[in-house]
Formats: sequence, structure tokens, C-alpha cells
Amino acid sequence: MLFAILFTFWRFVQIVTLIPTMGMLAYFVNGYVQLNQLTPNYILVLFIVSVLALAWSIYTLFSYHRSSSNATFVAVVDLLFVGAFIGAVWALRFIAQADCTHITTGDPYDISFGPFGSASATNWDVNVDKTCAMLKACFAFGIMNCVFFFVTSILACLHGDRSSSGDRVTYYRETHSHRHGHRSSRSPNSRHSSHSHRRVYV
Repeated sequence: MLFAILFTFWRFVQIVTLIPTMGMLAYFVNGYVQLNQLTPNYILVLFIVSVLALAWSIYTLFSYHRSSSNATFVAVVDLLFVGAFIGAVWALRFIAQADCTHITTGDPYDISFGPFGSASATNWDVNVDKTCAMLKACFAFGIMNCVFFFVTSILACLHGDRSSSGDRVTYYRETHSHRHGHRSSRSPNSRHSSHSHRRVYV
């Protein structure tokens, strides 16, 4: 029960962060396609990884019973996505040093309060580079999903080990009970009872 709650929670967090990542990167891919230009690798790699990861997260979330029975396989695939996101984030690493926001000061002006005097104020202009901000957000979401998929991989791995140990215990009990029943059927008492029920006709 605890595995189901934690697994569902982290899968939901992954989906919530992957949807805007895929949407923003799709915006860039569409822009390059319309200009008939090749999409840069730092955008294309993260876009492909995000699409595959989103499809995998939705599939494993809505088919939870199948995912829990194949927990080891889910753990391996999630670990592969961790490596894929690390590579995609590394390709986009240059955006971490970019300054996407520019703050400039305008001309000062005076505000009059009548008989109470006046005050001097200054305009502050904030300019945000949309392209830079979107790429930096995708970079941040990529780092977050590295952590998220690592967590779900550990959870699935632990659940798989527990399930396999439970199967081994069940198999041992069934084998032991079968052997015990087989031995009891060959006991001298059962042989004697089978002979005692024979009828002799003269």
C-alpha cells in the first residue's frame, strides 16, 4: 500500500513537470520547422527524452497492477531515463549561465503631495527574454526529472526485491507441504490401513 502511494505521487509529479517541458520545447521545434531549419541538438534531445518519459510515466501510472508485478523492469527503465535526462541537461548546460532578465532604471521624477511636500521616484523597467527564460525553465525541469526518475527507480527496485523474496517463501512453503504430504502417504500406518481393508472370500 505504501509503495502504491509513493509510486503514484512521484509519477504524478513527473507528469506535471514533463507536460510544460514538452510544450515549451515543442514551441521551439515548431518554430525551426516553419523556418525550414534544423532544430539544435540541445533542444531536440531534451524534447525527445521528455516525450518518451511522459508516455512512459502515463503508461505506468494507469497500468499500475502490471507495473507492480514487473517492478524490476520498471526500475531499469526509470534508471535509463535518469541517464537520458543527464545527457539532455548536459547538452543544454550553457543556458545555466545566461541572464534572461534585464532591469534598467528610467529617468527620475518628482511626486508632489501638495502642502506635505514632494518625493522623488525612479522608474524600473524589467525586460525578460522569452526564449532564454523558456530554455532555462526546461533546463530546470530536466534536472528535477533526473531526481524524480531516480526516486521511482529506487522505489520500484525495493518493491521488486520484496516481491521476489515473498515468492521464494511461498514456493518454499508449497514445496515443503507437498513433500510432507507425500511422505505421510508412504507411512507404514497408511500401508497397514490399506491392507486391513482387504476382504478375503473362502
